[in-house]
Amino acid sequence: MRAKIPDKLYFKIGEVSKLAEVAPHVLRYWESEFKEIRPKRANSKQRLYRREDIETILLIKELLHEKGYTISGAKRFLTGNEQTTPRAEAPTAPGCLDRIKKELLEMKLLLEKKE
Repeated sequence: MRAKIPDKLYFKIGEVSKLAEVAPHVLRYWESEFKEIRPKRANSKQRLYRREDIETILLIKELLHEKGYTISGAKRFLTGNEQTTPRAEAPTAPGCLDRIKKELLEMKLLLEKKE
């Protein structure tokens, strides 16, 4: 569900914030983390985002908020390293948790026997 980007050359941070449905401070943080987002600066130091920047922002939002990627995972995804795994598919899947629980219960029984 991507936002429809109006046909303009440049967008101010407030406009991009509304399009991406994230706060302006989030956009500024993503700028510092992702080298793919580089808005121009007007003479008044106002950030001016291009269509490519907005498309990248929408992709980053999808990766982080919907697919569960971490910041570093999203960076690897954007640079083309396809060996990233979203948090939802990380090794802490329910099967792993069940195995860990079983092992902890076994340790508990062993410790109770020692007492």
